[in-house]
Amino acid sequence: MSAAIVAIGGGGFLMEDTRGLQERYVLSLLRRRPGRPRVLYLGTASGDSERAQLRFMRLFTSLGCHPDTLVFFPYDMKRDYAQAVRDADLVYVGGGNTVGMVAVWREFGFDTALREAWNGGTTLAGISAGANCWFADYVTDSVPGGGIRAGLGWIDATFCPHLDGEAWRQPILISAPRRPAFGAPDGAMLRFEDGRCVEAVTDRPGLAAVEVDAAGALVFMPTRLLAEAG
Repeated sequence: MSAAIVAIGGGGFLMEDTRGLQERYVLSLLRRRPGRPRVLYLGTASGDSERAQLRFMRLFTSLGCHPDTLVFFPYDMKRDYAQAVRDADLVYVGGGNTVGMVAVWREFGFDTALREAWNGGTTLAGISAGANCWFADYVTDSVPGGGIRAGLGWIDATFCPHLDGEAWRQPILISAPRRPAFGAPDGAMLRFEDGRCVEAVTDRPGLAAVEVDAAGALVFMPTRLLAEAG
């Protein structure tokens, strides 16, 4: 059975929220192995921004993990990229240009490596582009004017991140031909198991993920509020 996929609408350490609520939730889903959780960061969509990598290393180290990064810019010819994702308990994918990221992964055959790791028990999570990529279709600003593009297709649905941040996103999500269609504001996350959405959570009071109903309206989903660490 494949591991979980967590699609994050926004927030968390990449958007300067260092509380660790989102990250602790994702870590709670891991299929535990001995030792510290091995967490691998993919910053392909941002051109492997060093600032994002530093934020990742700081936050996941503070959570007791063994963090590492895997970069494509520049590509490391001496590293086994497929083995790196197979060895990870969690692969966390950052935001940026989804279209460019998926194209790079496919060019290097890395999409196949990721799927094999996921099928082998590696949990996948990501924000914005790192959430979009797993779906058959996604709403993106990676193309002029914004629109819907095709993702990896591991979840047969449409997804839209940052739903509360940019007014143009809602009409595109509502008009998406592929259903189910989900949207997540910054701070909301959707967990998928075997291609099916099984839970929505948020790190901010009053926020909820949404789904487009048969009439083309946005319906608020039951969304659990994550508790602060005691």
